[in-house]
Amino acid sequence: MNMARHVVVGRGAVGTALAAHLLELGYDVRQVSRGGGAGPGIEPVALDASDGAALAVAARGAAALYNCANPLYHRWPRLWPPLATALLQAAERTGAVLVTTGNLYAYGPVDRPLTEDLQLAATGTKGRVRAAIWSQARAAAEAGRVRVSEARAADFYGPGVTTGGYLGSRVLPRVLRGRPVRVIGDPDAAHSWSYLPDVARTLAVLATDERAWGRPWHVPTAEPVSQRGMLTGLAAAAGAPAADVRRLPAVALRAAELVSPLVRELRETRYQLDRPFVLDSTAAQRTFGLSPTSVELGLRETVRWWQHRELASVGA
Repeated sequence: MNMARHVVVGRGAVGTALAAHLLELGYDVRQVSRGGGAGPGIEPVALDASDGAALAVAARGAAALYNCANPLYHRWPRLWPPLATALLQAAERTGAVLVTTGNLYAYGPVDRPLTEDLQLAATGTKGRVRAAIWSQARAAAEAGRVRVSEARAADFYGPGVTTGGYLGSRVLPRVLRGRPVRVIGDPDAAHSWSYLPDVARTLAVLATDERAWGRPWHVPTAEPVSQRGMLTGLAAAAGAPAADVRRLPAVALRAAELVSPLVRELRETRYQLDRPFVLDSTAAQRTFGLSPTSVELGLRETVRWWQHRELASVGA
């Protein structure tokens, strides 16, 4: 058993999946969150990860430090800068490799498949925040202070994804019950979806393979599928009636923006849903020999997890 210590910051869907995967790989796993919870076999640590000194103590002796934190969208400009700085400080003080869970916002609107060599040209607030996180980490690495990498994923789906994904609790229970679903954007535009277990596997590889350090990598992701295609596939996997998928009317979207900070924040990245938005993960697949989970398998596993979750809820 490899008992090297790996420290995961964040206890959302990605942090939870990663911690469980690292445990399966035989690592000594410590999970940092404000609440201090963790799964079986994982050491919980309760602290504010924006406190660099406290985080460095929690990461002492670690081979790898993972940034899986995800503040609420409307708090990004205030919360991300001190959090990203603290993670870098902890990595520098401990010598741990820092691997960040990233996304595609920093690229901004692009009319081609997204590759890692694209300029970070976002003009929106969230895109600029994500670009700044990577720019700061890369500068520290180039100065020889830290070893860093970043795993950039498309929209997450899969077991464990609830409130944080387009295919989470807002739509998936409706599909399983054969109810109509209204989606933001063009339901038939090609779109890339990253399967959560593939995200976790990629993060672990980036922390332990020296070839990964100093640059970002796209999480191995299957061929793009439209929102309609994903929801239709979920219904089929569940044996439910074919999903009635339609675009959310503009007037309904504007009404939702009035009452929901989250929906208002989606305005900035709506281009990802209004037209084709495709992730190219060739580099990571070729370099590390990683293969994305097929959409068909991913949807089956997602449905199985949700059905088990609902049965457990009824039983409770």
